[in-house]
Formats: sequence, C-alpha cells, structure tokens
Amino acid sequence: MKNALAIATLAAAMCACNASTKAPEAIPGTALFDTFAYDGHDSIYTTLETDNTTWTNPLLPGWYSDPSLCTNGKGDYFLVTSTFCYYPGVPIFHSRDMVNWRQIGHVLNRPSQLENFQGQHISGGIFAPDIAYNPANQTYYMITTNVGAGNFFVKTTDPFSGEWSDPIHLPEVQGIDPAFFFDEDGKAYIVNNDDAPDYKPEYPGHRTVRVVEFDTATDKCVGERRIVVNKGWRPQDKPIWCEGPHIYKINGEYYLMTAEGGTGDWHSEVIYRGPSPFGPFTPYEKNPILTQRNLPADRENPITCAGHADFLPTTEGDWMAVFLACRPNEQGFENLGRETFMLPVEWTEDGWPVINPDMQPVALTGSRGVKIDESTRTFGNFAVKDDFDSTALAQEWMTLRAPATELYSLETVPGHLALQCSDVTTREKATPAFVARRIQHHDFDATTTMTFVPDTADRAAGVLLFKNEDHQYFLGRGLDENGADVIFLDKVTPEGTETLAEVAAPAAQTVDLKVSGNGPAFAFAFSADGGKSFTTVADGVDARHTSTAAAGGFTGTTVGPYATNKRK
Repeated sequence: MKNALAIATLAAAMCACNASTKAPEAIPGTALFDTFAYDGHDSIYTTLETDNTTWTNPLLPGWYSDPSLCTNGKGDYFLVTSTFCYYPGVPIFHSRDMVNWRQIGHVLNRPSQLENFQGQHISGGIFAPDIAYNPANQTYYMITTNVGAGNFFVKTTDPFSGEWSDPIHLPEVQGIDPAFFFDEDGKAYIVNNDDAPDYKPEYPGHRTVRVVEFDTATDKCVGERRIVVNKGWRPQDKPIWCEGPHIYKINGEYYLMTAEGGTGDWHSEVIYRGPSPFGPFTPYEKNPILTQRNLPADRENPITCAGHADFLPTTEGDWMAVFLACRPNEQGFENLGRETFMLPVEWTEDGWPVINPDMQPVALTGSRGVKIDESTRTFGNFAVKDDFDSTALAQEWMTLRAPATELYSLETVPGHLALQCSDVTTREKATPAFVARRIQHHDFDATTTMTFVPDTADRAAGVLLFKNEDHQYFLGRGLDENGADVIFLDKVTPEGTETLAEVAAPAAQTVDLKVSGNGPAFAFAFSADGGKSFTTVADGVDARHTSTAAAGGFTGTTVGPYATNKRK
C-alpha cells in the first residue's frame, strides 16, 4: 500500500518488538489503534414481540438513506443507499429472501468514479442512487447525482465482482434523483426530478418530474425530455419537492411513484398511473401511500420523515417496499440520520399499491416466514469489533471525499490501524485523517484502544463524533496550553473549537477511549488499565449538537479514529 506515514523504518525497529500480547511503542506523529468496538443497545428492541422469523425496523439502522431495490427475477435482490461525500460510495447489499441482507461491497469504490468531492460540504456528493436490472442485456445499472459533477450511471454484469464501470455522464438529464426504467419491449427510460417549467418556479419547492428515452446500445438519451408531473399530485395545494421518482410496469399499466413534502416531517410518498412511460399520469385519489405527518407529535416511539420509497415483486409473488424514515428520541432529535425501513406493499381492489394503509404508524416489526440469520443480521441491537487484522478496512468504515490511503495503514504495525496526524482537519472540505463508521443506535458505546504520545502543541488523536464540518465532538489525547499531556473533549461549532474538559493523561502510552450515547446526551471517558475501569472526562454532553435538528444536512453522525496536527 502506498503510504505517506513516513514510519516504515520505525516499524521495522519496533514491530518485531511487540508481539500481539504487548502494546506497541508510540510513533511520533502517528496514532495506533489496536481495536475499535461498537455496541448498540436500544431499549426498544427488548420490548418488541419477535421470534426467529421477525425483522425489526429499521432494516438498516443508522444513516442509510434513499434506499433503492432491484431484482434479477432469479431470486437475487440488491439494495443501495446514499453516501454523499463519504468514500467509498453507495454500499450495496444482497439478499435471497428480502430479510437477511449482507453487504457485498460498494458500487463506487475507486476515485475515478467519484469526481470533484474536494470542496463539497459533507451533504453534497452522491445523492439518491437508483439500482436497476435490465433483462434485455442482463446488465445492472446504478444511476445517481454527484452534486459536483452532474447525473451519471455505472453498470456491471456481475454485482458480486465489485467491478462497476467508470461514470457515464448524462448532460441532458438536469436536476437530481435519476432512475432507470427498463420496459418489456426492450426500451429504456430515465425519470428524474428537475426544476419548474422553463426554470421559472411559481413558489419555493416547485419542481417537476421529467422522462426521457435512453438507448442502451449507445448509452445516450434520445428524443425529447418531457414533463410528466408538474408541482405534484395536488398542484392546487402548491406541493413541494416532488422527487425520488420511479417508474414500474404492472399488469400492463405504468406506475409513477414520487416523494413529496421535502425531507422533514412533511415527507410522503405518492403514486400515479398511466398508459405509457410518458403518461399521462393520473394520481391515486387517496394519496399519500406512505407518510407519518398526520400522527400526533407526542406519540410513543415515533417514526418521522417517511418517504423516498422503492418497491418490487418477490419470487413468491408478494411486493416489498423500502423507504427512509427517522427515529427521533423523546426530545425530538436524533444522531442516526435517515434510516432504511422495510414493509410489505398492500394492493387495493382497484389496483393501487399502498405501503402504510390509512397512514397508520410505521410497523416496527415484520415477518415473511424467513428464518433470521444471526450471523448477518443488520437490524436490532448488535455488537461488532474490528481488530484491524486485515490488509483492508472492513466495509463499515468510510473516509471523507477520498480513499485517504496516504494517511492510514493496516500494514505498518500488523493488527493496528496506523493513522498519521494530518494538517487537514475535519473542519475543512477536504480529506482528513479520519476513519468513520455510522452511529446506528440511540444508546451505544464506541470504544478503541489507542497508542499515542502528543509531541507538538496542536498534535492530537482520539475518537471523533462527526456530523458535519461545524458540528463535532473530539475525545482525544494532546497537550494543554501549558504543554501538559491531557485527555480532552473538544466541541467544534460554527464559531470555532471550544474545550469542554481536560483531564491529566496517564503515564501509559496506551489508553482506551470510550464514547457513549444515551439518546439526549453523550458521555466521554478513558481507561489506563485495559478497560477494567474508566475515568469520566465529561458526561451529560448535549447530543443535539451533532443531530440533524441542530446541524441540518442529509447524513447521520459518524464515529471513529481521528488524528490531527491542528487540534485548534
């Protein structure tokens, strides 16, 4: 692995050194992370009635937003979600039964597929990926928007290989949220959200849905791009943000499904039906087919912001839908972002699909009679631990805007993540020395074992809670203003960095750092005895600071190892 850690010579001198039973010696300018453990323990999962065939919602907890599904009709199902400015892009999951899902990689897994990420806010980058299978050429397509480079797609004939094409750009398709539709006659279409007619909106949020034919032989759009929905399903009400569209052909008729209402509490899903991919489309008179906006705000265990759905038929003949939604805590905020939920689709007698009939609360459990595989279960409470004993990062890890392989190594000290202190910080729209995973529970513990000795004024390393460039908490080891070695908690805000607490660091070079969440608050602690006992650095710390309610944006909070030369 090409690496700029500048510690190869030191590694040879120290490594033989420390067999796996001993902590390594600290390396100047580099933090060594021995393990990273994540344990989610939300109490709600202990109250639900479940058995070994029950899945719990969310199906993919934590920030897995904008889900899209496809099937090859042979019993294979695939699911993708958004990643915005994280790398690699667009996780892809596979299932044979729509219940047990396993991540098989990322669709966008090399820099040539992710353009112009540097300088983009964390909620830029990759929006709303759509995955589709074309039986005519036995090819899988993933189409999406890169805010910095426009709409594009990649394709493969083997999604298990991890080898998707380089981006094929679609300059004719303006706007966001493109999706493919492959018709039975071999023709293909792209549907997406775009600005108002003539790009002259009558009110804020006035958008359209447009369709254009696509030639799979040349990978180009052909013919006129037409508006099929203007404003939304009840234009007289001035609906906002008709987006995330999908087209389906069912029993000879064409269905168009879109989200409306924006990504907040008014989010919803609506459905139309028509005689062709270009319509004209007639809306279902009982829309929306999915929303939670009608429910009382003080309800127990609320699910909010439900929308941006996709559905498909299974080999058994039923229909299943995935969609995004949020789980705020009792204080009305969350650090989890928009999560992926799954429910069956019910069909009315007159042929309309409905995801939550009568707009009832989203069900927190479901069953298809399929036994849950505990070894790959994605939902509920779980604990995972990474010993960094591989030559590549595990699939749950991400970096910002680029691979960051110049800043970390898994080979310098075997069994450790070696992270170089970088001059680039997480306050910048660039690529810092930060390796992150999603927070997936309101109540969780994230613990790591770190070997590090600060040797310059602003050099520090530890565990970072990151929502965006201006909303972070950093539990680390560094030097205070008098040059003393301390364990500190910093809070990053739009105004700058504030130190909330400092505790004298132990003499040992190796410490355990622990971040805990209990919904409304975080706690931060360290241990100098291998995790047998912990010393509190700060507790009762406001978790709302890193929530969407406070920080905005489209991602959830992430957590992971961080090393910097510029703590302040």
